[in-house]
Amino acid sequence: MGARLSPEEPLPRSFYARDAVTVAGDLVGRVVRHRTAEGEVAVRLTEVEAYRGADDPGSHAYRGPTPRTTVMFGPAGFAYVYFSYGMHWCANVVCGTEGTAAAVLLRAGEVVAGLELARSRRPAARRDAELARGPARLTRALGIGRAENGRDLCAGGPLGLHAGAPVTAAARVWGPRVGLSAGADIPWRVYELNSPTVSAYRGGGRRSPGPTT
Repeated sequence: MGARLSPEEPLPRSFYARDAVTVAGDLVGRVVRHRTAEGEVAVRLTEVEAYRGADDPGSHAYRGPTPRTTVMFGPAGFAYVYFSYGMHWCANVVCGTEGTAAAVLLRAGEVVAGLELARSRRPAARRDAELARGPARLTRALGIGRAENGRDLCAGGPLGLHAGAPVTAAARVWGPRVGLSAGADIPWRVYELNSPTVSAYRGGGRRSPGPTT
């Protein structure tokens, strides 16, 4: 990735223009910020999940492009936001080379700025650690929805990812993905060891020491 970035600097497009599994490991500890008319909320990412395209049965792009998944085919560094189960939004960052679908789902994190605003958006949360604990809770705390689909994360706009402080490989755990009918056993979910903000895993998969690429 070249020169080391300061924590407040936005991640460059070259950060995303890599394999999705590599990007996923490097996203833990980074900070996603979203500025709205209500104010700004920032979340330090503690859990993400990688998805590839034609070789990944768990990916929305497994069977090729559709109107919904067009943004996944690049270029890298854009947001892919979709409505899940008719109830909530999920946010992804597009990765890889243009024309080959890949993305990383932002699963969970710790609110590090805009705490009161995040609390107002998530009044059911019993603890601050639960404000962005899970992909739907994360987007709700950040105020991300349909309007953010296709946003350029590298353009200096209201939605972006910043360098933060990436965690070491020793502090990252890889394991099976969540909520999939196919490809769930592929260990492309990565999270920060011992973080209380990581979403609860339900599925009976086993912990893996690292990704299978």
